[in-house]
Amino acid sequence: MATVTSLDVTKIEPRLKHPTIFTHFDALGAGEELIIENDHDPKPLYYELLGERGNIFTWEYLEKGPTWFVIKITRLAAGGDEETVGAIAARDIRKAEILKARGIDFCCGGNKTLKEASKEAGVNEVELKAALEAADKTPVSPSQDYDKWEPGFLIDYIVNTHHRYVKETLGSICAMAVKVAQRHGEEHPELKKLSRSLAHFADDLLAHLEKEEMELFPAIKDAFAKGADMASAATDSLRQRILMLQKEHSVAGEDLGFFRKLTGNYALPEDACNSYNYLFAKMKEFEDDLQRHIHLENNILFPKALKQVEAQAV
Repeated sequence: MATVTSLDVTKIEPRLKHPTIFTHFDALGAGEELIIENDHDPKPLYYELLGERGNIFTWEYLEKGPTWFVIKITRLAAGGDEETVGAIAARDIRKAEILKARGIDFCCGGNKTLKEASKEAGVNEVELKAALEAADKTPVSPSQDYDKWEPGFLIDYIVNTHHRYVKETLGSICAMAVKVAQRHGEEHPELKKLSRSLAHFADDLLAHLEKEEMELFPAIKDAFAKGADMASAATDSLRQRILMLQKEHSVAGEDLGFFRKLTGNYALPEDACNSYNYLFAKMKEFEDDLQRHIHLENNILFPKALKQVEAQAV
């Protein structure tokens, strides 16, 4: 059984907080967990840990404010030869649909093996493998083969399709959540928490999109345009930006999971009005689009960019 260490950060002297957390993290073995409890969101720690240790951990909010934050940090196993669900989904859109239909998270949780992901989702691994193998016999449209798209074209597609959808839709979802909470919040208090959490989620996600459009995406296009002529400092910067934004994707995925848990998997009560119905329908639609959006970045675009950077470093 994996070891779990718990730290109440509020009881640690301020100057020793991060060093203490790092010491406990470094002592973790593969698959072991560190639970930290704090009176505010420790996102700065998340970025510091990423920068100092790299992409070797998962970050999961067990409780997310507003007065108390509990985060589970799990140290990942060293990379093996077994293909991840993210790689499977990136290689074949037909298999991505099979994973999605079975509740397998291949975008934010794309670094898991098939065995790990199927166990987490409560899916029979043997049956899942059989379904994936059967997918090879069904035709696939060439227009859906995103892995063969040029990186610059894929970036433009992401911005003009998924980023545009987020910007056009998220504000109205937040406004509808406020309206529904005002109308039904007394009978269903989780709606008030949903409304507040959605507002924070929207702020973070829109800031994330801006970083991609203004910083990361131009840097990726530049890397493919300049090739070996790109300065080493620029390649290191690009690598770090990708790692940080991948972690932000993980946080967004955890937020979506929190919304589902809070709403009982978007279960509608008997007294739900039309606005209530519409809100939950739009949130499920938004989640579906964001999962595809993150999949294209985490499993297709970012690996291509990192491969380009590594090739330049040789």
